[in-house]
Amino acid sequence: MSDPLIRDISDTARWMAVYRARETERSDAAFRDPFARTLAGERGEQIAKATSFGEENAWSFVARTWLFDKFIAQAALAGVDLVVNLAAGLDTRPYRMTLPASLRWVEVDLPEILDYKEQILAKETPVCALERVRLDLSNADARRGLFARLARSASNALVLAEGLLVYLMREDVAALASDLAAPDSFHHWVVDICSPGLLAMLRERMGKSLQEAGAPFLFAPPEGPRFFEPYGWKPVNVRSILKTAAKLERLPLMLRMLAMLPESKGAQGQRPWSGVCLLERIQSPIQS
Repeated sequence: MSDPLIRDISDTARWMAVYRARETERSDAAFRDPFARTLAGERGEQIAKATSFGEENAWSFVARTWLFDKFIAQAALAGVDLVVNLAAGLDTRPYRMTLPASLRWVEVDLPEILDYKEQILAKETPVCALERVRLDLSNADARRGLFARLARSASNALVLAEGLLVYLMREDVAALASDLAAPDSFHHWVVDICSPGLLAMLRERMGKSLQEAGAPFLFAPPEGPRFFEPYGWKPVNVRSILKTAAKLERLPLMLRMLAMLPESKGAQGQRPWSGVCLLERIQSPIQS
């Protein structure tokens, strides 16, 4: 490719869509995303093939998707009336999951990636009410205004941040958490995080391409899931991506024994760990 391997943050969405497509094409697929192959396009496949670390660890992307799906399905059964998907990228859950028709789903991301997805899915019909908001989440005033607007029309909202926080500075994650904890109707938030040990590995193996694209890996709280507590969120369910991949029978042989070891749900330090966390709103956030 004459362009850089990963041109910008939006290219990571095309890259991740490749792994959803490959999982979908398995006879024993853990989930199915019939739109992923088209959304990934040639660019996504080129990135995947050129990124050896991603190819070796495709199991982690499959497990992460599966865990987010499960938390969303459980929330839908529990009566959530609004899902706010931050940095939604090429996610197609409003089209591929079984969701109540009454559910409102709001996707928030940069214009380029949402325009691209909207064009690809123009002839498809979502299973629930879908709204797309073109917004740069780094614009604090704009996101607060959006959160306030959405909160006024919901009583039980679920927020998603899949594959987002690792690209943010610690103080930016804290500010976002505080903003999300402000509306009374934002009850739960699903995030994925990694340990400092895994962050160091990611930077060593993949960091150069993402640094050049302006999307370096940044966030890996030493406190683990408890990082969010001072900002109004407590972890109520923490699921290891490694152990989930083992249950889905997606791990390579060398990692299967590692997945059998006991694991703390707290801080992981220099252990290469990642997990998906269901957070529950507990209080008004501190000022950041």
